[in-house]
Amino acid sequence: MPQRPTGDTRGDHHAAMQQGLRWQVPRRFNIAQVCSRRWAEAEGASERIAVIAHSTATGGRNHSYAELQAAADRLSSALHGLGLRPGERVAIVMPQRFETAVAYMAVLQLGAVAMPLSQLFGPEALEFRLRDAEATLALCDEASIDALLSVRAACPSLRTVVGLDGAAARADQGWQALVEAAPPGFTPADTLADDPAVLIYTSGTTGQPKGALLPQRALIGNLPGFLCSQNGFGFRLADFNALASGAWDAGVDSGATSEPRFLPREGEGREGAVTSGAKPDLRGERKTQSVFWSPADWAWTGGLWDALMPTLYFGRPIVAFNGRFSPETAFDILQTHRVTHSFLFPTALKAMMKAVPQPRARYTLQLDTLMSAGEAVGDAVFAWCRDELGVIVNEMFGQTEVNYIVGNCAMNDQRSDGLGWPAKPGSMGRGYPGHRVSVIDDAGAECPPGTPGEVAVRRTDVHGDADPIFFLGYWRNEAATRAKFSGDWWRTGDMALRDEDGYLWYQGRADDVFKAAGYRIGPGEIENCLVKHPAVANAVVVPKPDAERGALVKAYVVLTPEFIAARASSTATGDEFDAQLVAQLQEHVKGQLAPYEYPKEIEFIDQLPMTTTGKVQRRVLRLQEEERARAAGLL
Repeated sequence: MPQRPTGDTRGDHHAAMQQGLRWQVPRRFNIAQVCSRRWAEAEGASERIAVIAHSTATGGRNHSYAELQAAADRLSSALHGLGLRPGERVAIVMPQRFETAVAYMAVLQLGAVAMPLSQLFGPEALEFRLRDAEATLALCDEASIDALLSVRAACPSLRTVVGLDGAAARADQGWQALVEAAPPGFTPADTLADDPAVLIYTSGTTGQPKGALLPQRALIGNLPGFLCSQNGFGFRLADFNALASGAWDAGVDSGATSEPRFLPREGEGREGAVTSGAKPDLRGERKTQSVFWSPADWAWTGGLWDALMPTLYFGRPIVAFNGRFSPETAFDILQTHRVTHSFLFPTALKAMMKAVPQPRARYTLQLDTLMSAGEAVGDAVFAWCRDELGVIVNEMFGQTEVNYIVGNCAMNDQRSDGLGWPAKPGSMGRGYPGHRVSVIDDAGAECPPGTPGEVAVRRTDVHGDADPIFFLGYWRNEAATRAKFSGDWWRTGDMALRDEDGYLWYQGRADDVFKAAGYRIGPGEIENCLVKHPAVANAVVVPKPDAERGALVKAYVVLTPEFIAARASSTATGDEFDAQLVAQLQEHVKGQLAPYEYPKEIEFIDQLPMTTTGKVQRRVLRLQEEERARAAGLL
């Protein structure tokens, strides 16, 4: 059981970590090589676990790195035999399962471009992405074969559909038959770090999705944030700079050790500090191997770049669960597989907090580190994680185009090794080492502390070196790519305040922030306040058009099961119960925030509109309010 956090806020090493990290991006780099092949070629590959396939019936099955690479080689050979060539887009429409990891490794070592697509997509969403990307091949299982076949005729570039399990008979090719007939070995493509690797579409919270084309080197750009948000991921923290900089070679020292070696910076030898390429001492790493799990779909940035790829990069096991999320299932997975590191969305944490207020009374957990992203965690959930899970949650912020750029590295308040910085509840955190992040105004100038602006990340780090996190651009949309830059600053479209210590405080999307009666309203703070009330499971705040004040603050609220039951059994009418509860919630917010921030209107709904990544779509409710206002003649 991890040591309970003490609340110690000393030990702020952020500035030193920013100065200490120097990027070491090799000219040639391939994600599949470093995530699978190097481990499969190392000593003990058949015992080193890559993927734990969780089953509610049997507990799970382990798949080794040797098995992962062998399966990837056969699939690569089979796809090459079908005519797949480097640069072509391959749709991967599969859930969390071992074969999905195989698919990514197979496509990437071919030099083709992996295009993750969620199984939750309907025909229209699938058709748009397949047509826009001109995907030539799709890999799927029985959950997505119907949707794929329904749009097949509208996607002329799609030559081949490969089906797994129940989809095999209806697809052009059956996965199992293909790999059984394929030769066992495969010579991987010799890709450049700047070569395209992944085409992943934005979640579309603010309009039509755009394809973000990510290079092979993007994985390296994610490493500092991953290690920081996962409190070192079980490694010796003295080796942070080497582990986080991209210095890991694609092979191992021949004959001497199975430990990875490190590449020197260009022009440097192998002597000296870890930041100049020295091999780190891994003998001090924790004896209990880290185990990672997140419910985040591997078809999305959060699941792919924050979970699957970095876990495999560091040669650790990741739990795969192809099932519906529930708080009880989440705790079962954490307990069954002795999960030490996790990424859970705030919406998931809120549900877990409401369903199991005291988890350690019911479950034996080994959880050491928890990262959360997608929405603000809020201090209520932050406190629950600290007090009931025994971890200081590290909030993280990133985007499809430039991921893992801001967050925390609280180290559960044990920052004695010169790494980490305190977490401030409710804050997004600071720019991770290697990423120069600030808040800028409309003209592209940096805002002073306390002034709202747009979160932006610079093309170069504090040393002037190119930041490898940056995507190559929007797919066939150069104008949209250019529009996101102000000089060398990438505009995220997210608003924040920066305090005197450099912490960012989320204010909402640029199009989520609104004015009511002349006051600037950031939804996040009000939503966080509402969720602290025992009746509220989740909440979203949007503007309601108003003729006199421009807009009113309106909240959409999802009630907890307990209050839904209380409403049904109440002697008051439904309208009377709701009116009383609305008054309580309004007083609750008035007592915590500024008077102009309390919601003038509250509407109870069964569920909030969400993207498939678990992000709330405020835009849907905002447009709904505008449509209602038009119908009433207010607009």
